[in-house]
Amino acid sequence: MYLTNEWYYFTDAVDKETCNKITRIPKDTGRKWEVSSVDTQEGTSKEERLTGRKGDFKTESTIRTSDVCWVSEQWVYDIIFPLLKEANEKAGWQYHIKAAEPMQLTRYHKGGFYNLHRDGMGDHLSAYQNPKNAYVHGYVRKLSMSVMLNDNFDGGAFEFASYSKEKCIITPIEAQAGSVLVFPSGMEHRVAPVTKGLRYSLVVWFLGPPFV
Repeated sequence: MYLTNEWYYFTDAVDKETCNKITRIPKDTGRKWEVSSVDTQEGTSKEERLTGRKGDFKTESTIRTSDVCWVSEQWVYDIIFPLLKEANEKAGWQYHIKAAEPMQLTRYHKGGFYNLHRDGMGDHLSAYQNPKNAYVHGYVRKLSMSVMLNDNFDGGAFEFASYSKEKCIITPIEAQAGSVLVFPSGMEHRVAPVTKGLRYSLVVWFLGPPFV
């Protein structure tokens, strides 16, 4: 375990066999990998300020290059929720968490990357508007989790960006198979380009009511 005021990091939280089992989910279930997309919308319209932000999700290779597969196996949730609970309590956030989105299994080939971004802002405009899905409706992303599934690759560092005295400070996090990183979804972060091999990770967003 490694704790800062900003993120919570578990080492060896998930054993190698389980990491490999998660990585094999697409193959074992017949699900397809798809090209990742990002929200390319700039700004918020007048309508969205009243009804909530919709977003405009497209494939954009200058922002992100990776493959994703959506998974929702209960046995995976059973592994990650206790880790989320521990991080939420011990880091002192104690955010009101109600649910998690479907999990994103991500694969980065050589040259794959994800530029600086935030997963969510926690404000009312960011709340999901999906009355047919009680797990997400009215909720926002509050905490993000990245589970490192392998470390036999080069490059591909997970990096946080922070700002001090008008300077951007990049902080890399050690890539270790089985490690779990939890952080507030509004923190700016990126995945540096992979220079050799394949990088696999599981990304999970935990939801709750907007901050007030």
